[in-house]
Amino acid sequence: MENQKKIKIGANLAGFITYLRSERNASEHTVNAYYAGIVEFAARVRNADCRFDDWRSVDAEEAKSFVSALFDAGNSKRSIQRKLSSLRSFFRYMLKCRKVDSNPFLSLASIKADRKLPQIMSVNQIDQLINAVDITWQDAENSGRVRSLDGALFSCTRDKAIIEVIYSGGLRISEVVGMDYGDVDLTSGIVKVRGKGKKERLAALGNPAIRAVKNYLKLRRQWCGASRESDSPLFLNQSGSRLSARSFQRDLKNYLLTAGLPPELTPHKLRHSFATHLLDAGADLRSVQEMLGHENLSTTQIYTQVSSERLKKVYHNAHPLTRKK
Repeated sequence: MENQKKIKIGANLAGFITYLRSERNASEHTVNAYYAGIVEFAARVRNADCRFDDWRSVDAEEAKSFVSALFDAGNSKRSIQRKLSSLRSFFRYMLKCRKVDSNPFLSLASIKADRKLPQIMSVNQIDQLINAVDITWQDAENSGRVRSLDGALFSCTRDKAIIEVIYSGGLRISEVVGMDYGDVDLTSGIVKVRGKGKKERLAALGNPAIRAVKNYLKLRRQWCGASRESDSPLFLNQSGSRLSARSFQRDLKNYLLTAGLPPELTPHKLRHSFATHLLDAGADLRSVQEMLGHENLSTTQIYTQVSSERLKKVYHNAHPLTRKK
């Protein structure tokens, strides 16, 4: 809603936007999404623009007609869910302010969005990705076109460590770049992770990840004399500042290209792969939930479906009876 200052909006909607920002501390992405959903309702049901402010007259029948209009327009279930959520929140705010007498969106039946199975990488693809980091360094060394070979070695060694840590611990990229020097205990192979909502948990690192981090830490000291204070950033850019998730994602695209892997693969696909590979190997769901830092078991259960889908695919491709025409 970058043009909000130029657009005159209804007083109640303006109040809700202020409430989201000041009291709910909502991100601009959330504010824009809520604004768009509410304005779309006014446009579709009342043929009005963002200045519409007669919210007290909106009833349950109009709420239902909005859902029908969204389905007719080809909106996905997930998209409709988000728009209804914005309107429910808006009317809760209006009830709190005594601007309406009821919330017409509460009577609507819940819409269960179809859950897409997460895309995962095979173990072979993960090996290809890690090898691509080594190839990138070797190409830089052999070409002589890189301004700073030391800098290229530092970046490649760091990125290899990050890939290993994400896959070994099932971490989010935000959790990895947010790590501090004191969060890692390479003797025990345990790292402290700050997840969503700043909740802390412990994650385990396997031997490949431990070796990769040790190699990176040697260069970290040599490259920029980085501080070993416990609260100093663990993963640095070439300027000695904390590496950003965006920077790593940009590097990852190049490694995927080198490896000949699909360009749509992301750091989060490594996390998906971690969970699925553990379940494939017989890990129990509760343990995987704890490792991933999921609050609800239902969030983790999606990986059991991925695991079973993979099993069925292997079965149908391999069993002699299923391959008969």
